[in-house]
Amino acid sequence: MHRAARTASLALVAASALTLTACGGSGADVGADAKQTLTVWAMGTEGEKLGDVAKTYERAHPNVTVKVTPVGWDVAHQKLVAAAAAGKLPDVMQMGSSYLGEFADMGALEPVDTKTFEQGDFFSSAWDQGVYDGKSYGVPWYIDTRVLYYRTDLAKKAGLKGAPATMADLQKAARAYQDKAGTKWALSIQPSGLDAVQSFYPFLYSAGGAILDGKGKPVVNSPAAVKALENYGSYYSKGLSDKTFRPGYDVTKDFNTGAVPMFFSGPWIVGLLNDNYPDLKGKWAVAPVPADETSASYAGGSSLAVSADSSHKAAAKDFISYLTGAKGQADWYAATKDLPANTRAWQSGELAGDADMKVFRQQMQTAKALPAQPKLTEITSKVDDAIGAVSQGKSSAKAALDKAQSAIENLVG
Repeated sequence: MHRAARTASLALVAASALTLTACGGSGADVGADAKQTLTVWAMGTEGEKLGDVAKTYERAHPNVTVKVTPVGWDVAHQKLVAAAAAGKLPDVMQMGSSYLGEFADMGALEPVDTKTFEQGDFFSSAWDQGVYDGKSYGVPWYIDTRVLYYRTDLAKKAGLKGAPATMADLQKAARAYQDKAGTKWALSIQPSGLDAVQSFYPFLYSAGGAILDGKGKPVVNSPAAVKALENYGSYYSKGLSDKTFRPGYDVTKDFNTGAVPMFFSGPWIVGLLNDNYPDLKGKWAVAPVPADETSASYAGGSSLAVSADSSHKAAAKDFISYLTGAKGQADWYAATKDLPANTRAWQSGELAGDADMKVFRQQMQTAKALPAQPKLTEITSKVDDAIGAVSQGKSSAKAALDKAQSAIENLVG
């Protein structure tokens, strides 16, 4: 999108009190060796941790002062939109996968230098999250995917041997946990509400379905997607999963008591279980998503992007290279437990020998990312609505996804 179109797009989403500034950049790039201050915004835990890493970088680059501003995820989108409208985006910013398409479409992001950052160094699904309209705008920083957590001790009590290998096995295991091990629920999956789609992705992708195809065309009511939502909804209709949505629900508590013996989640749960429930050690394990047509989960995480109007692009590129290189990624994992997007960071050290993390790496090989879209958050919210309608018994999977398909068609270009 041209800069003029960028201004028009921003005007639609920015608060009316903001005055849009002319889009012409803030001057020529000062060069990586010049004395300068590099402004960086990072979100959540990453924002809190990045300042320490920046200090290490500064010691090796005394000409550069890195000013890191932590931003809460709850206000991140609003702050980025306001900053873009005012022409005051930071030089470097963390971009969640649902944001990047929007800001790339505005013209607010600098295309990635693909000679410096090579696609082959990263998990393909992590790289794909930074691509919009055929161009890369974000360098993968860390990754996230979902795998199956299950109670091995309760599995033995239920007469199960190992993790369920297929979606059919998952249903059988769920029934066995309830009937033979006496668990209250069998599988924790989100029934409705914001981002319920993240809980649905393993079912959708493993069935061969998708929300958007590779060209960004809506395909959420395909036979594969309908099959996946029918399977997902059956856990509620059969009483295997709790259909009550509880905001802020902490599944690890019920996993510890045995009320919930299985759930899908990301790598951060490993640390939570080890730290908060040490007595549970040896009684749980992780496994790949049970296969339908295949075993597939979704690829999440964040990228690092550079403002199109930055006058510190060379220094920004150098700092991002430091953060996304193999060593920088391994060091970042040690500090945060964020999984590296750079595949070479997995070849040595703690990650190379951790059995649990090997499962996440295996899952990343088939993980899928949604194509970047300016209205991606709105698009996925339509699938959230469909999931809620099915889990509450208000609609068939086909009717709910037909409704979502129609709504999404109006949101994509």
